[in-house]
Amino acid sequence: MSTESSTTAAATDEATARGFRKVREGLVISDKMEKTVVVAVEDRVQHPLYGKTIRRTKRVKAHDEAGTVGVGDRVLLMETRPLSATKRWRVVEVLEKAK
Repeated sequence: MSTESSTTAAATDEATARGFRKVREGLVISDKMEKTVVVAVEDRVQHPLYGKTIRRTKRVKAHDEAGTVGVGDRVLLMETRPLSATKRWRVVEVLEKAK
């Protein structure tokens, strides 16, 4: 628990230093590109009429400068300036390596 709170605190400190930037947690589903990974970011929303909780998954491309992230890793992403036509996120840190 303490590592999660410290990682979130570190990401929050960096976000405040750079202005407000979105921070998301996701699962790496592809690492076949150079310095780019595809991350599935899950969002849970409640249906407006029926109230059932629905899981929505969005695939985003994120910049991985070090190239150390692999498929199955849980990562922390932060919003950044556009790095390419489809890449607007970067990997801040690896929360959990794949088993």
